[in-house]
Parts: sequence; C-alpha cells; structure tokens
Amino acid sequence: MTKEIADEVPSLAESKLTALVVDDNFVNQTMHHKLLDRLGIENDVVCNGQEAVDVHCSGRNYDLILMDMEMPILNGIQATKRLREMGIESKIAGVTTRANEGDKKEFMEAGLNDFQEKPLTISKLLSILHRLDFYVQI
Repeated sequence: MTKEIADEVPSLAESKLTALVVDDNFVNQTMHHKLLDRLGIENDVVCNGQEAVDVHCSGRNYDLILMDMEMPILNGIQATKRLREMGIESKIAGVTTRANEGDKKEFMEAGLNDFQEKPLTISKLLSILHRLDFYVQI
C-alpha cells in the first residue's frame, strides 16, 4: 500500500467504530468484547436478540452487530429480521457454529450481511470487518 493510500485509510481509533455483541454465552461475550477492544472498537454486550432490539429501540445505534444465531427468547434470525423491519442499517454479522450452505442461505435471507463460524478469533474478526468494508489499519 502506498503512503498516499495508507493515509486515506482511517485506523480504527480514528474511525470510532461501534459494535454490539449479542450472545447468550458468557465466555463468547467476554471473548468477542476483548477482541473488539483489542482493535479499538467501542462495544456493548447483550444476552439475547430481544435485548439487541431493545437497545436499538432506546435509540442506541451501532456500526456492527455480532449476532449469535442460537439464543433463547429471540434467536439471531428473529432478531435480525426485527431489526431490519425497524429500519436498522447496521452491518450484522452472524457468529455461529452452524455454517453449512442451507444455514448460510437462511441467514442472508433474514438480513445478515455476513457470517462467520465460531470460535471468533482476531483474524476472523478482521475478515468480517474487511468483507463489510470497515477498513482497518493495525
């Protein structure tokens, strides 16, 4: 990357990206939160899809939502559909253990922008960010 192009690509710290982690598993919540922190992305954590909808109803918006697909109360597909019906334009990436072609089709039809298999690692998170056009410089 030339210096001129590199100067045009904001670092995460300059871009002030925000993310919402939606997962019912405490270990996954903690891991995803720490990975986002490591990249300088401000983030909040909720325990299920209904809480994600509630957060958006309260007026808080995020650039990225990392959405677990299998949760109680409101699963990832249901929550994504509700958020899209509400007009939420945040990029939503499903983070799941289910990643076969049938699931992928169902996820994308629900309104996801991307999905990634668990466990989430820093390289997988960077891949999500890249695929969703969040340009990062580390």
